[in-house]
Amino acid sequence: MEIRNFVIIAHVDHGKSTLADRLLEATHTVSAHKMKAQYLDALELERERGITIKMAPVRMKYGEYILNLIDTPGHSDFSYEVSRSLGAVEGAVLLVDITQGAQAQTLANLDSARRAGLKIIGAINKIDLNPAGADTASEELASLLGCKKEEIHRVSGKTGEGVEGLLQDIARRVPGPKIGGEEKSALIFSSTYNNHKGVIAYVRVFGGKFKAGENVKLLGVNESFKIKEVGYFTPEFKPADALENGEIGYIATGIKDPDIIKIGDTVGSDGGTPLSGFKIPQPVVFVSIYPDESDDYDDLKFAFGKLRLGDSSLSFAPDFNEVLGRGFKCGFLGKLHMEITIQRLEREFGLKTVNSFPSVAYLVKTKDKGEFIAETPQDFPADYLEAKEPMANLEVLIPGEYLGAFLGLKNEFKLENITTDNYLHKIKVRAALPLSELIADFDDRLKSISSGFASFSYEITDFRSADLRKLDVLVAGEPLAGLSRIVHKEDVESVGRNLVVRLKDLLPKVQFTQALQAIVGGKIIARETIPALQKRLGYFGKTGGDRTRKMKLWKKQKEGKARLKERGRVSVPAEAFKELLKK
Repeated sequence: MEIRNFVIIAHVDHGKSTLADRLLEATHTVSAHKMKAQYLDALELERERGITIKMAPVRMKYGEYILNLIDTPGHSDFSYEVSRSLGAVEGAVLLVDITQGAQAQTLANLDSARRAGLKIIGAINKIDLNPAGADTASEELASLLGCKKEEIHRVSGKTGEGVEGLLQDIARRVPGPKIGGEEKSALIFSSTYNNHKGVIAYVRVFGGKFKAGENVKLLGVNESFKIKEVGYFTPEFKPADALENGEIGYIATGIKDPDIIKIGDTVGSDGGTPLSGFKIPQPVVFVSIYPDESDDYDDLKFAFGKLRLGDSSLSFAPDFNEVLGRGFKCGFLGKLHMEITIQRLEREFGLKTVNSFPSVAYLVKTKDKGEFIAETPQDFPADYLEAKEPMANLEVLIPGEYLGAFLGLKNEFKLENITTDNYLHKIKVRAALPLSELIADFDDRLKSISSGFASFSYEITDFRSADLRKLDVLVAGEPLAGLSRIVHKEDVESVGRNLVVRLKDLLPKVQFTQALQAIVGGKIIARETIPALQKRLGYFGKTGGDRTRKMKLWKKQKEGKARLKERGRVSVPAEAFKELLKK
């Protein structure tokens, strides 16, 4: 049988997983009584939010063809995972929601597919809605692909209309895999974990043949292992005698440490040549996460361990906060990756958490340590020689009537190098901004000013020199490490003022005056004061007793306040701390 390997790529929420459901039905891969919505999305959270988080492969039989489909995530946070899946196939179905047209991530995915040299087939989805702009959407997509409008498929992921024609075109137009040599070579494009089989690598075979019991090697990380099992995705794991040249399947490695398996690595023979393009995806957003209840620390550690088995891009290490106690410093691929992980902790493990302000990794140079990466404010030195921050290149697609509002965001964000072009029926805007601002609330503001009609994709480019400062917050002379932030020099006063004002509203009064200070490099840039809690002793005539006794009590109370202040310890309620960390 002839093999066709392909992916479905699209912007978030354009219907990839729903179309995949219809392909499974049309090829009788999944029986009707087992079928459920978004079948390939294994996580409940994926179905609820309508987005694909983890790519999912499946092997389908269609006439004389074996069709290997990979359903990919659509968000920029998972762009490296998508790029590796594109390297595992020869074709791509570029899917566009007929009601929304081409979006920013549509263009980003299209560019990636072209760079990978794939045969691209265009399709517009949701034709069952009968929108007025169906012809316009077809013309837009045809213009993007440089083909005739008649070559664009019109499908409905809901009803299955047009799916048969799409399958025929995939079998006819997507080229078969090139047959390599006898040297073993397989690309890892995803992985999961099994308690009995260890890490299961999802692979595309580019050379040779793989069988259970053979000794092979991870060429990128130089780690050997013995294959426990090989097989296909149907979409469940189905063992097979061998994985051969051109096929997509899985290899059960028996490796118990998920850190060893890296997406993009090559499985091959000792002394073999790794496939090109391998790199280890690096986290770019760092957040400290603490259990809402301190007794849940061990449960949180267990939950992170379980999530890590199926998500090799998640990193975590023990951390401590003087208010919230023990927790973990975590690294993520982006803001969405962070949000998804936190939601999974609550949904799958019943754990409520509180997290610190998100931070990014800065490249810092000092006289003593030379150049190093500072992932958290605690790592950031005050006396650096040079500091560089990661930059992101944005590509925004926005209707023309909202362009003015978008350009107004320059007053809120450090957008620069802005260029605009007419693109189809929208405006394409390119710009650069610091990654720290992108992960703050840029996406929310963009949706707000465009009434939800704008979309964007981004790519982290490089590090650029910046004038940065470490902002600390002191309560009665005691620093609160969890509130420290790295901010641009021109923003320190506004950020510091906002923090101490909010802290004043949240902290309870105690028996001595509390000074709230925002400090940069030893200089106070903002200050608020919480007055002492007054305990009224009353006057004789109201509560009884002579004034001499009252004076002695006042003196004793004053001395007690002085002793408390000398100790310099302030108990900050965890609830106040959590409230301050909210946006």
